Amino acid sequence: MGKMASEAFFVVVVVAAAAAVVLANALPVRSERGGVEKDEVNIWPMPAWVSHGRGHLYMSNDFVLSTEGSGYGDASGILKDAFHRMLAVIKLDHVVDANFSALHDQPLLQGLRIVISSPKDQLQYGIDESYKLMVPSPEKPAYAHLVAPTVYGALHGLQTFSQLCHFNFTSRVIKVHMSPWTIIDQPRFSYRGLLIDTSRHYLPLPVIRKVIDSMTYAKLNVLHWHIVDTESFPLEIPSYPKLWNGAYSTSEQYSVADAAEIVSFAQKRGINVLAEIDVPGHALSWGTGYPSLWPSKDCQQPLDVSNEFTFKVIDGILSDFSKIFKFKFVHLGGDEVDTSCWTTTPHISKWLKKNGMNESQAYQYFVLRAQNLALSHGYEIVNWEETFNNFGNKLSRKTVVHNWLGGGVAQQVVASGLRCIVSNQDKWYLDHLDTTWQEFYANEPLTNITNLKQQKLVIGGEVCMWGERIDGSDIEQTIWPRAAAAAERLWTPYDELAKDPRQVTGRLAHFRCLLNQRGVAAAPLAGQGRAAPEANRGCFW
Repeated sequence: MGKMASEAFFVVVVVAAAAAVVLANALPVRSERGGVEKDEVNIWPMPAWVSHGRGHLYMSNDFVLSTEGSGYGDASGILKDAFHRMLAVIKLDHVVDANFSALHDQPLLQGLRIVISSPKDQLQYGIDESYKLMVPSPEKPAYAHLVAPTVYGALHGLQTFSQLCHFNFTSRVIKVHMSPWTIIDQPRFSYRGLLIDTSRHYLPLPVIRKVIDSMTYAKLNVLHWHIVDTESFPLEIPSYPKLWNGAYSTSEQYSVADAAEIVSFAQKRGINVLAEIDVPGHALSWGTGYPSLWPSKDCQQPLDVSNEFTFKVIDGILSDFSKIFKFKFVHLGGDEVDTSCWTTTPHISKWLKKNGMNESQAYQYFVLRAQNLALSHGYEIVNWEETFNNFGNKLSRKTVVHNWLGGGVAQQVVASGLRCIVSNQDKWYLDHLDTTWQEFYANEPLTNITNLKQQKLVIGGEVCMWGERIDGSDIEQTIWPRAAAAAERLWTPYDELAKDPRQVTGRLAHFRCLLNQRGVAAAPLAGQGRAAPEANRGCFW
């Protein structure tokens, strides 16, 4: 179900190793097919397969990373940096100063051994994100053991390991409860996205970085960057430098170097960045620097379909994008196009008649021409669903249709042989504050899609944080914890998901408190999105 990574690694290991690797005193954790809450296991998202015991371990103050036997050299420092970030979120700035002699020879973990098969760390869509974690290692009980085909699977394993560890205030040491653990895991879908919108409100770079860090905790792996829109154009485009005259101010812009740094920051955390320019609508800000892109001064969008300069600018943007945004896909928008300016502007109306087009045909012409430009720069394309609804059979076969208007579209898209990303606004729009976390959790991307071949064309889903009513002051509590509810839907095997969201309330509440401890301003579960906490109570109460 969904694009599955390294099925041979995962399926064979689950079947054969699940019984063989678990230590003798482990208590295997099972769920009914209905997705019953996994007794005391507080891991989010729930892994594909988990077993645990009733013991506990302590982490040494000098807990180390070992890569003995690994095929990955870590020249870029991705693994080392992730290991140190993991230690930081486990310790949570507490002073770990235990007197280990007072622990009476309790089992002590000296480090984590990580063995990665692939020497490569190029991040791209569909990369193997699976991992296997044993705490402690059956072979070397002084170490935990993490095995993954790629470094990006190992990053997910580190996130899971971090949730097994807790600072103990009595002993002043990091404690691993319910050991021994064996966890075998991989994502259900290859695309697990979060959209941020930097046009409606500018988001400072530290805010974007913090959002990216928080995504890793829930194992989301695509940051959809809706960079520009009607309201502002904050990104530098060297090919057409006047475009960012459309920014709100010179203090609310992103340079090429800024964008490249965000891509690098995300990549080192296993997150791809999907860049979007929304054409031909949602583009009024483009004309601030280049007024000829407007149909007229009085009718300023969509972009002028009759002007060759329009397509030269799009080509220039995509050329500059290709040097920064290395993800397989680029998002070309295509939604909510009101073509009335084209018919009421004399020179465009004349052009339409000359070329034998009505406004609907001109919309199709524009989208398909933009698609060809993207293809020429090596991208595959994501378009909002209106393009499919209006001329789906004309779209490039390299198109991924982004569903947002409602249910039933994904079913039609995959039946046509195209791929789909699900973001239906009634369930997965974070700016809809009246949509509860339970609705986020229950939203199933494969609803009414029973054909296995067609199921695989749903590459995943995305929660959307549109920016009309958020900025750096409230983005985190609007995203979390509702995005985490969708993240489990996209990560955890379907048969292990709760059929009733109430069954995971305690575990999600625990994860929300964990986010708070890590400095992420996640809102309470009760009430609407970004609701205030109840008075006078502890988070883990």
